[in-house]
Amino acid sequence: MAPSTTDAQGCITLAEKVAFLSDPAAYPGVDGEVEAIETHMSWVFVVAELAFKLKKPVRFPYLDFSTLAERGTNSRAEVTLNRRLAPDVYLRVAPLVLTADATLKLDGEGEVVDWLVVMRRLPADRMLDKLIADPTLEKAAIDRLAGALAKFYQVAERPVVPPREYFCRLDAEEDDNRDILTQHRFAIDHSRARSVVNRMARALAGKRSLLEGRASAGFLVDGHGDLRPEHVCFQNGVVIFDCLEFSATLRQVDPIDDIAYLAIECARLGADWVGPSLLKRIMEALGWPDPGGLYPLHEARRALLRARLALSHLLDAKPRQPERWEPLAMQYLSLAEEALDRLDAG
Repeated sequence: MAPSTTDAQGCITLAEKVAFLSDPAAYPGVDGEVEAIETHMSWVFVVAELAFKLKKPVRFPYLDFSTLAERGTNSRAEVTLNRRLAPDVYLRVAPLVLTADATLKLDGEGEVVDWLVVMRRLPADRMLDKLIADPTLEKAAIDRLAGALAKFYQVAERPVVPPREYFCRLDAEEDDNRDILTQHRFAIDHSRARSVVNRMARALAGKRSLLEGRASAGFLVDGHGDLRPEHVCFQNGVVIFDCLEFSATLRQVDPIDDIAYLAIECARLGADWVGPSLLKRIMEALGWPDPGGLYPLHEARRALLRARLALSHLLDAKPRQPERWEPLAMQYLSLAEEALDRLDAG
Protein backbone atom coordinates (compact mmCIF):
# COMPACT_ATOMS: atom_id res chain seq x y z
CA MET A 1 0.00 0.00 0.00
CA ALA A 2 1.35 3.44 -0.89
CA PRO A 3 2.13 5.80 2.00
CA SER A 4 -0.28 8.51 3.02
CA THR A 5 1.06 12.07 3.05
CA THR A 6 -0.97 13.42 5.97
CA ASP A 7 -1.44 12.41 9.55
CA ALA A 8 -4.75 11.11 10.92
CA GLN A 9 -5.99 14.62 11.69
CA GLY A 10 -5.05 15.86 8.22
CA CYS A 11 -3.74 19.14 9.66
CA ILE A 12 0.02 18.99 9.10
CA THR A 13 1.46 17.19 6.09
CA LEU A 14 4.44 14.89 6.22
CA ALA A 15 6.25 17.28 3.86
CA GLU A 16 5.72 20.14 6.32
CA LYS A 17 7.10 18.04 9.18
CA VAL A 18 10.13 17.01 7.12
CA ALA A 19 10.80 20.62 6.11
CA PHE A 20 10.63 21.78 9.74
CA LEU A 21 12.84 18.98 11.03
CA SER A 22 15.40 19.58 8.26
CA ASP A 23 16.01 23.10 9.64
CA PRO A 24 18.74 23.42 12.31
CA ALA A 25 16.49 25.95 14.10
CA ALA A 26 14.20 23.05 15.06
CA TYR A 27 16.81 21.85 17.56
CA PRO A 28 17.49 24.61 20.10
CA GLY A 29 20.70 24.06 22.00
CA VAL A 30 22.01 21.63 19.38
CA ASP A 31 24.55 23.10 16.95
CA GLY A 32 25.20 21.79 13.46
CA GLU A 33 23.69 21.17 10.06
CA VAL A 34 20.90 18.64 9.66
CA GLU A 35 21.30 15.57 7.48
CA ALA A 36 17.86 14.25 6.46
CA ILE A 37 17.80 10.57 5.49
CA GLU A 38 14.71 8.95 4.02
CA THR A 39 14.05 5.22 4.45
CA HIS A 40 11.10 3.11 3.37
CA MET A 41 9.24 3.69 6.63
CA SER A 42 10.89 6.70 8.29
CA TRP A 43 12.76 9.95 8.05
CA VAL A 44 15.91 10.26 10.19
CA PHE A 45 17.35 13.70 10.99
CA VAL A 46 20.97 13.63 12.12
CA VAL A 47 22.30 16.74 13.84
CA ALA A 48 25.48 17.00 15.93
CA GLU A 49 25.61 13.92 18.18
CA LEU A 50 21.90 13.08 17.98
CA ALA A 51 19.49 11.43 15.55
CA PHE A 52 15.73 11.97 15.48
CA LYS A 53 13.53 9.38 13.78
CA LEU A 54 10.09 10.29 12.46
CA LYS A 55 7.92 7.39 11.32
CA LYS A 56 6.04 7.90 8.06
CA PRO A 57 2.23 7.62 8.24
CA VAL A 58 2.21 4.37 6.23
CA ARG A 59 0.33 1.11 6.39
CA PHE A 60 1.61 -2.20 5.03
CA PRO A 61 0.36 -5.76 5.63
CA TYR A 62 3.01 -6.20 8.33
CA LEU A 63 2.80 -2.78 10.09
CA ASP A 64 0.52 0.17 10.69
CA PHE A 65 1.96 3.64 11.26
CA SER A 66 -1.05 5.36 9.71
CA THR A 67 -2.34 7.04 12.87
CA LEU A 68 -0.74 9.32 15.43
CA ALA A 69 -1.59 6.83 18.19
CA GLU A 70 0.07 3.95 16.34
CA ARG A 71 3.20 5.97 15.68
CA GLY A 72 3.38 6.94 19.35
CA THR A 73 2.95 3.34 20.50
CA ASN A 74 5.57 2.08 18.07
CA SER A 75 8.02 4.83 18.96
CA ARG A 76 7.81 3.95 22.65
CA ALA A 77 8.16 0.26 21.83
CA GLU A 78 11.22 1.03 19.70
CA VAL A 79 12.97 2.71 22.62
CA THR A 80 12.07 -0.02 25.12
CA LEU A 81 12.98 -2.97 22.92
CA ASN A 82 16.22 -1.51 21.59
CA ARG A 83 17.49 -0.75 25.07
CA ARG A 84 17.95 -4.51 25.43
CA LEU A 85 21.00 -4.40 23.14
CA ALA A 86 21.72 -0.66 22.89
CA PRO A 87 20.86 0.77 26.33
CA ASP A 88 22.88 3.98 25.91
CA VAL A 89 21.71 4.78 22.39
CA TYR A 90 17.93 5.09 22.68
CA LEU A 91 17.33 8.18 24.79
CA ARG A 92 13.62 9.05 24.72
CA VAL A 93 10.50 9.72 22.68
CA ALA A 94 9.94 13.42 21.93
CA PRO A 95 6.63 15.02 20.89
CA LEU A 96 6.38 17.22 17.84
CA VAL A 97 3.75 19.81 18.73
CA LEU A 98 1.71 22.48 17.04
CA THR A 99 1.81 25.55 19.27
CA ALA A 100 -0.97 28.04 19.92
CA ASP A 101 0.46 30.33 17.23
CA ALA A 102 0.30 27.48 14.68
CA THR A 103 4.04 26.76 14.50
CA LEU A 104 5.77 23.42 14.87
CA LYS A 105 8.04 22.78 17.83
CA LEU A 106 9.96 19.88 19.32
CA ASP A 107 8.79 19.30 22.90
CA GLY A 108 6.94 22.10 24.72
CA GLU A 109 3.27 22.99 24.97
CA GLY A 110 0.82 22.42 22.16
CA GLU A 111 -1.12 19.78 20.27
CA VAL A 112 0.95 16.68 19.62
CA VAL A 113 1.04 16.06 15.87
CA ASP A 114 3.74 13.38 15.85
CA TRP A 115 6.43 11.58 17.81
CA LEU A 116 10.17 11.21 17.29
CA VAL A 117 12.58 8.62 18.65
CA VAL A 118 15.67 10.42 19.93
CA MET A 119 18.92 8.48 19.69
CA ARG A 120 22.59 9.02 20.28
CA ARG A 121 24.40 9.19 16.95
CA LEU A 122 26.65 6.25 16.15
CA PRO A 123 29.74 6.53 13.91
CA ALA A 124 28.93 5.35 10.38
CA ASP A 125 32.48 4.16 9.79
CA ARG A 126 32.20 1.68 12.69
CA MET A 127 29.14 -0.11 11.31
CA LEU A 128 29.64 -3.73 10.29
CA ASP A 129 28.48 -3.10 6.72
CA LYS A 130 31.35 -0.60 6.34
CA LEU A 131 33.93 -2.67 8.22
CA ILE A 132 33.24 -5.75 6.09
CA ALA A 133 34.85 -3.94 3.16
CA ASP A 134 38.04 -3.61 5.22
CA PRO A 135 40.27 -6.68 4.86
CA THR A 136 41.63 -6.00 8.34
CA LEU A 137 38.26 -6.81 9.95
CA GLU A 138 39.37 -9.02 12.79
CA LYS A 139 37.85 -12.31 13.80
CA ALA A 140 38.05 -10.95 17.35
CA ALA A 141 35.43 -8.33 16.44
CA ILE A 142 33.06 -11.04 15.22
CA ASP A 143 33.80 -13.00 18.39
CA ARG A 144 32.72 -9.97 20.42
CA LEU A 145 29.53 -9.78 18.40
CA ALA A 146 28.92 -13.49 18.99
CA GLY A 147 29.40 -12.99 22.72
CA ALA A 148 26.95 -10.09 22.84
CA LEU A 149 24.31 -12.04 20.91
CA ALA A 150 24.78 -15.18 23.00
CA LYS A 151 24.22 -13.19 26.21
CA PHE A 152 21.13 -11.61 24.67
CA TYR A 153 19.62 -14.95 23.64
CA GLN A 154 20.35 -16.44 27.07
CA VAL A 155 18.18 -13.86 28.83
CA ALA A 156 15.68 -13.02 26.08
CA GLU A 157 12.02 -13.66 26.70
CA ARG A 158 10.90 -17.12 25.54
CA PRO A 159 7.47 -16.79 23.93
CA VAL A 160 5.27 -19.88 23.86
CA VAL A 161 4.44 -20.50 20.21
CA PRO A 162 2.51 -23.67 19.32
CA PRO A 163 4.69 -25.75 16.97
CA ARG A 164 2.09 -25.97 14.22
CA GLU A 165 1.48 -22.20 14.40
CA TYR A 166 5.21 -21.56 14.11
CA PHE A 167 5.51 -23.68 10.98
CA CYS A 168 2.40 -22.13 9.46
CA ARG A 169 3.92 -18.66 9.92
CA LEU A 170 7.01 -19.73 7.99
CA ASP A 171 4.90 -21.39 5.32
CA ALA A 172 2.73 -18.27 4.94
CA GLU A 173 5.86 -16.17 4.53
CA GLU A 174 6.92 -18.37 1.62
CA ASP A 175 3.48 -17.91 0.06
CA ASP A 176 4.00 -14.15 0.28
CA ASN A 177 7.44 -14.54 -1.30
CA ARG A 178 6.01 -16.61 -4.14
CA ASP A 179 3.26 -14.07 -4.79
CA ILE A 180 5.75 -11.25 -5.36
CA LEU A 181 8.72 -13.10 -6.86
CA THR A 182 6.66 -14.78 -9.60
CA GLN A 183 5.00 -11.59 -10.85
CA HIS A 184 5.94 -10.94 -14.48
CA ARG A 185 5.85 -7.16 -14.02
CA PHE A 186 9.40 -7.32 -12.63
CA ALA A 187 12.52 -7.46 -14.82
CA ILE A 188 14.08 -10.52 -13.23
CA ASP A 189 14.83 -14.09 -14.38
CA HIS A 190 11.34 -15.52 -13.93
CA SER A 191 12.29 -19.14 -14.61
CA ARG A 192 15.02 -18.92 -11.98
CA ALA A 193 12.74 -17.21 -9.47
CA ARG A 194 10.09 -19.90 -9.92
CA SER A 195 12.69 -22.63 -9.48
CA VAL A 196 14.02 -21.12 -6.24
CA VAL A 197 10.62 -20.63 -4.63
CA ASN A 198 9.65 -24.21 -5.56
CA ARG A 199 12.88 -25.56 -4.04
CA MET A 200 12.23 -23.49 -0.93
CA ALA A 201 8.72 -24.92 -0.55
CA ARG A 202 10.05 -28.48 -0.76
CA ALA A 203 12.88 -27.75 1.67
CA LEU A 204 10.55 -26.15 4.20
CA ALA A 205 8.14 -29.09 4.07
CA GLY A 206 11.03 -31.50 4.46
CA LYS A 207 12.23 -29.76 7.64
CA ARG A 208 8.79 -29.35 9.19
CA SER A 209 9.34 -31.80 12.03
CA LEU A 210 12.67 -30.20 12.95
CA LEU A 211 11.19 -26.70 12.85
CA GLU A 212 8.20 -27.68 14.97
CA GLY A 213 10.55 -29.49 17.33
CA ARG A 214 12.50 -26.28 17.92
CA ALA A 215 9.29 -24.48 18.90
CA SER A 216 8.15 -27.39 21.05
CA ALA A 217 11.50 -27.49 22.89
CA GLY A 218 11.32 -23.76 23.72
CA PHE A 219 14.15 -22.55 21.50
CA LEU A 220 12.23 -19.54 20.16
CA VAL A 221 13.08 -16.14 21.65
CA ASP A 222 11.85 -12.57 21.40
CA GLY A 223 14.84 -11.69 19.26
CA HIS A 224 16.07 -8.80 17.18
CA GLY A 225 14.09 -9.66 14.06
CA ASP A 226 16.02 -7.40 11.67
CA LEU A 227 19.63 -8.32 12.33
CA ARG A 228 21.64 -6.79 9.50
CA PRO A 229 25.24 -5.46 9.26
CA GLU A 230 24.08 -1.83 9.20
CA HIS A 231 22.48 -2.44 12.61
CA VAL A 232 25.75 -3.49 14.28
CA CYS A 233 28.26 -0.89 15.47
CA PHE A 234 31.66 -1.63 16.95
CA GLN A 235 31.99 1.23 19.41
CA ASN A 236 32.96 0.65 23.04
CA GLY A 237 32.41 -3.05 22.45
CA VAL A 238 29.37 -3.90 20.34
CA VAL A 239 26.12 -1.96 19.92
CA ILE A 240 23.24 -3.74 18.19
CA PHE A 241 20.32 -1.48 17.37
CA ASP A 242 17.20 -0.92 15.23
CA CYS A 243 15.39 -4.12 16.14
CA LEU A 244 11.98 -4.87 14.64
CA GLU A 245 9.62 -3.12 17.06
CA PHE A 246 6.32 -3.15 15.20
CA SER A 247 5.48 -6.87 15.41
CA ALA A 248 6.02 -9.20 18.34
CA THR A 249 5.19 -12.11 16.05
CA LEU A 250 7.97 -11.28 13.59
CA ARG A 251 10.44 -11.02 16.49
CA GLN A 252 9.55 -14.53 17.69
CA VAL A 253 12.46 -16.31 16.08
CA ASP A 254 14.86 -19.16 16.55
CA PRO A 255 18.27 -17.57 17.23
CA ILE A 256 19.54 -19.59 14.26
CA ASP A 257 17.09 -17.61 12.13
CA ASP A 258 18.36 -14.28 13.51
CA ILE A 259 21.97 -15.33 12.82
CA ALA A 260 21.11 -16.55 9.33
CA TYR A 261 19.61 -13.16 8.50
CA LEU A 262 22.84 -11.41 9.44
CA ALA A 263 24.87 -14.09 7.66
CA ILE A 264 23.10 -13.70 4.33
CA GLU A 265 23.60 -9.93 4.41
CA CYS A 266 27.29 -10.31 5.26
CA ALA A 267 27.65 -12.82 2.41
CA ARG A 268 26.10 -10.34 -0.02
CA LEU A 269 28.75 -7.84 1.06
CA GLY A 270 31.53 -10.36 0.42
CA ALA A 271 32.10 -11.82 3.90
CA ASP A 272 30.54 -15.28 3.78
CA TRP A 273 32.76 -16.43 6.66
CA VAL A 274 30.96 -14.25 9.22
CA GLY A 275 27.78 -16.35 9.50
CA PRO A 276 29.40 -19.76 10.17
CA SER A 277 31.76 -18.16 12.69
CA LEU A 278 28.88 -16.53 14.55
CA LEU A 279 26.78 -19.70 14.50
CA LYS A 280 29.57 -21.85 15.93
CA ARG A 281 30.41 -19.42 18.74
CA ILE A 282 26.82 -18.69 19.71
CA MET A 283 25.66 -22.31 19.70
CA GLU A 284 28.67 -23.28 21.83
CA ALA A 285 27.96 -20.46 24.28
CA LEU A 286 24.29 -21.42 24.55
CA GLY A 287 25.06 -25.12 24.81
CA TRP A 288 22.33 -25.89 22.30
CA PRO A 289 22.20 -29.03 20.14
CA ASP A 290 23.16 -29.19 16.49
CA PRO A 291 20.36 -27.52 14.50
CA GLY A 292 20.24 -30.38 12.01
CA GLY A 293 20.49 -28.43 8.75
CA LEU A 294 18.18 -25.61 9.79
CA TYR A 295 20.87 -22.95 9.37
CA PRO A 296 21.07 -23.08 5.53
CA LEU A 297 17.28 -23.39 5.44
CA HIS A 298 16.94 -20.13 7.37
CA GLU A 299 19.61 -18.52 5.17
CA ALA A 300 17.54 -19.40 2.10
CA ARG A 301 14.34 -18.14 3.78
CA ARG A 302 15.92 -14.83 4.67
CA ALA A 303 17.43 -14.37 1.22
CA LEU A 304 14.02 -14.89 -0.39
CA LEU A 305 12.42 -12.50 2.09
CA ARG A 306 14.97 -9.85 1.16
CA ALA A 307 14.37 -10.49 -2.56
CA ARG A 308 10.65 -10.02 -2.02
CA LEU A 309 11.10 -6.85 0.01
CA ALA A 310 13.42 -5.43 -2.67
CA LEU A 311 10.80 -5.93 -5.39
CA SER A 312 8.02 -4.66 -3.12
CA HIS A 313 9.57 -1.20 -3.27
CA LEU A 314 8.49 -1.08 -6.91
CA LEU A 315 4.86 -1.47 -5.85
CA ASP A 316 4.92 1.95 -4.18
CA ALA A 317 3.26 4.77 -6.11
CA LYS A 318 6.58 6.63 -6.32
CA PRO A 319 9.38 4.17 -5.51
CA ARG A 320 12.71 5.56 -4.39
CA GLN A 321 15.72 4.49 -6.48
CA PRO A 322 13.62 2.31 -8.83
CA GLU A 323 16.69 1.16 -10.74
CA ARG A 324 18.11 -0.49 -7.63
CA TRP A 325 15.54 -3.10 -6.65
CA GLU A 326 15.44 -5.67 -9.47
CA PRO A 327 19.24 -6.23 -9.60
CA LEU A 328 19.25 -6.43 -5.80
CA ALA A 329 16.46 -9.02 -5.85
CA MET A 330 18.52 -11.13 -8.24
CA GLN A 331 21.48 -10.98 -5.85
CA TYR A 332 19.29 -12.34 -3.09
CA LEU A 333 17.88 -15.05 -5.36
CA SER A 334 21.45 -16.19 -6.03
CA LEU A 335 22.17 -16.29 -2.30
CA ALA A 336 19.01 -18.33 -1.73
CA GLU A 337 20.11 -20.81 -4.40
CA GLU A 338 23.52 -21.17 -2.78
CA ALA A 339 21.97 -21.77 0.64
CA LEU A 340 19.61 -24.40 -0.77
CA ASP A 341 22.58 -26.08 -2.46
CA ARG A 342 24.32 -26.26 0.93
CA LEU A 343 21.16 -27.67 2.47
CA ASP A 344 20.90 -30.34 -0.24
CA ALA A 345 24.57 -31.23 0.20
CA GLY A 346 23.85 -31.97 3.85
